[in-house]
Amino acid sequence: MTGIDAAVVGTGPNGLAAAVTLARAGLKVELYERADDIGGGLRSKALFDEDVMHDMCAAVHPMAAASPFFREFDLGARGVELLNPDISYAHPLDGGRAALAHRDLSATCEQLGPDGERWRSLMQPLLDHSAGVVDLLLSAGRILPRDPLAPLLLARRVLPHATSLDGFRGEEAAALLTGVAAHAMGRLPSIVSGAIAMLLGHLAHGSGWPLPRGGSARIAEAMAVDITAHGGLFHTGAPVTDLRQLRHARTVFLDTSPKVFLALAASRLPARYARALGAFRYGPGAAKVDFLVSEPIPWRDPAVGRAGTVHIGGTHAEMVRQEGLTARGVPTGEPFVLLSDPAVTDPGRARSGRRPVWAYAHVPNGDTRDPIPLVRSRIERYAPGFGDTVIAQRAITAADYESYNPNYVGGDIGAGAITLTQSLLRPTPRLDPYRTPLPGVYLCSASTPPGPSVHGMSGYLAALSALRREFGVRTAPVLAPAATVSTR
Repeated sequence: MTGIDAAVVGTGPNGLAAAVTLARAGLKVELYERADDIGGGLRSKALFDEDVMHDMCAAVHPMAAASPFFREFDLGARGVELLNPDISYAHPLDGGRAALAHRDLSATCEQLGPDGERWRSLMQPLLDHSAGVVDLLLSAGRILPRDPLAPLLLARRVLPHATSLDGFRGEEAAALLTGVAAHAMGRLPSIVSGAIAMLLGHLAHGSGWPLPRGGSARIAEAMAVDITAHGGLFHTGAPVTDLRQLRHARTVFLDTSPKVFLALAASRLPARYARALGAFRYGPGAAKVDFLVSEPIPWRDPAVGRAGTVHIGGTHAEMVRQEGLTARGVPTGEPFVLLSDPAVTDPGRARSGRRPVWAYAHVPNGDTRDPIPLVRSRIERYAPGFGDTVIAQRAITAADYESYNPNYVGGDIGAGAITLTQSLLRPTPRLDPYRTPLPGVYLCSASTPPGPSVHGMSGYLAALSALRREFGVRTAPVLAPAATVSTR
């Protein structure tokens, strides 16, 4: 086997981002994927009907519209259309009520009544400094902040919401903010959940919470086209079980969890570092349900049916209780559920009385329960008659998610618990969290900063680190396309 500059193990968004960056720097790059198709959390498949595509993991992509990596990579110029609904997310409540996060901040504030001005005071300054806020939270301290006001704006909002996500007069605004904070998949409230609430919350009124036309796989396809155009080579159905398989590569990039890294490196790692990786904590699990339905979801409040994302969790108090129990490993019958009916935003995803519905529940790590009855009952609470529209359904438990993708340990799709310590020092405390003690071996997964979501930044930052240290490249390669490229 001939030598190469970089071998990338895993083709999730971070592995692809690393490969894009390395290939554009002129390196010879090869990627290895155990599955038969690339994408990791960006896969889309026809599960029940060959004409209806279901997103296997991620479906809605606020970070693909906002992150520094994707802003420069420019998905739109590559034929990937990010579609934004008028209502970024909705939160149904009992009594036929719902809180709605319109893309238009003013429309949101008007519907929140006496809490409208407080919502505006939270979100408008973040919107005014959005690029700086996003860069600060996603750069992991490795890109100098361009906006000196961003840290102050965040601190003044995150710290108060680390102890309380309420403080509103009505249930709607409190539920709206708490539902976004629950994306942290852990105890509520916390500093991390407060930061996530501010990040995702303001983006809902800015660059949005878009869905890619045709499904999440379109993002992976665009990145693969660019990698191939710059000489990269993909190996699918090619599991790497030992790092010695890649000894022909000058550098290795692992888009894997610490658990997988330990298995790949065997006894080669220093004992202290191996113990630190072994102590890395994983968070609650996701239990996924895919539905094929005959019609749009019959929400009690029809406005919920215009949202790209729906948070099903009840009131602020209910969500705090449920997420706390889930984080402690206590199973309940009323988990927090995230749901998307993609055809609401992308009508082409529906086919004559058949449309996909994507949903997952927050459950304890390693939970083996069938999530179908849990998720259906949660939806029925706010959309009675939903069950009558279901044509087919498929579930994957939190425990089974790890079989689907070994990086999802116990169903943890965030690749590690999102605690304050593990947000800043993941997977271990090191000046360069991407560089490992093994020469030329780098971690580039969501188990490194800045953590989970489809932003590509972990892969991008790992690649920049290696370019400087291993290849003497001090200038980041240009990611923007020289001309419009289509993946269609």
